[in-house]
Amino acid sequence: MLETTWFILWGVLWAVYFALDGYDLGMGTLMPFLAKDERDRRIMYNAAGPFWDGNQVWLITAGGVTFAAFPATYAALFSGLYTALMLLLFALILRGVSFEFRRKVDSERWRKVWDFCHVSGSFLPALLLGVAFANIFQGIPLNAQGINEGGLLDLLNPYGLLGGVLFVLMFSLHGSLWLGVKSEGPIADRAAAMAEKLWLALMAVVVLFLVMTAFATSLFDNYLNNPLLFVVLLLAVIGLIQARVFLGKRSMLLAWGASAVSIISVTLFGVIGLFPALLPSSLDPAYSMTIANSASSQLTLKIMLGVVLVFVPLVIAYQAWLHITFGHKITDADLEYEEAY
Repeated sequence: MLETTWFILWGVLWAVYFALDGYDLGMGTLMPFLAKDERDRRIMYNAAGPFWDGNQVWLITAGGVTFAAFPATYAALFSGLYTALMLLLFALILRGVSFEFRRKVDSERWRKVWDFCHVSGSFLPALLLGVAFANIFQGIPLNAQGINEGGLLDLLNPYGLLGGVLFVLMFSLHGSLWLGVKSEGPIADRAAAMAEKLWLALMAVVVLFLVMTAFATSLFDNYLNNPLLFVVLLLAVIGLIQARVFLGKRSMLLAWGASAVSIISVTLFGVIGLFPALLPSSLDPAYSMTIANSASSQLTLKIMLGVVLVFVPLVIAYQAWLHITFGHKITDADLEYEEAY
């Protein structure tokens, strides 16, 4: 029972991370297309500035839960996908540094260097996370010792790459909607127009991804055994459609909220399909990392559950306060603050 509880928490933490950090990763990816001058770039930095590091707390939490609750899966995952995860880590570090270093020197060349780090450090994590999760969904070549017999290039298969494209589009749409919430004038108009184009592309990729999922993975098995679970997939579709409806009315905050619902539902769709495995083996299902063969002791899981029940509500309350306090539109007056990016 505790193993199942932690599996659910593991999936929810990843879903919340994608819904929160997804918008600032997507906004950074779109900077070359939406920012026409220095003022636009500063608006985009400040639209993410108060939130991005808090959003990444959920990534640390999800990774920490994998390590503490399912250590065998953590070992297999981080040894098998070592190169991809190091690339992800370096990209996130470069991106984080860009927020702080860009304003340190008044030089156009200096700012361009950190803008490049910011854009690449936003695009690569979205792509790598999509490739990684798609490969997890279809299974990686784990042998009986829990060692990945594949290499980095094996991750770049058609289904894995499609997962990467899906995540980039999903986060970019989420980011353009958030920029629409946080800005006004021409840059807000460009963000809305970009969101309309991204929505169409995302819908096409979602349909293709679901078709390939049916053939390349066994995710649908749990849904066919219990059709009520299709509600999760239905929520993802409703979220996407509602995002487009609200976008058409230029109700950007509601559109962003609907997009968040779709991201959370898409993530939970994959996690529910995996159950009870966390890391399926494509060589033999018996070699898969599951909640049964990779969970920590019952005592560890009980102690962790107590800690989570105390601290996660505090984190949620803090982030809710943060988004309410700094959720207003950015104006020229905001850019004049000494602490502005």
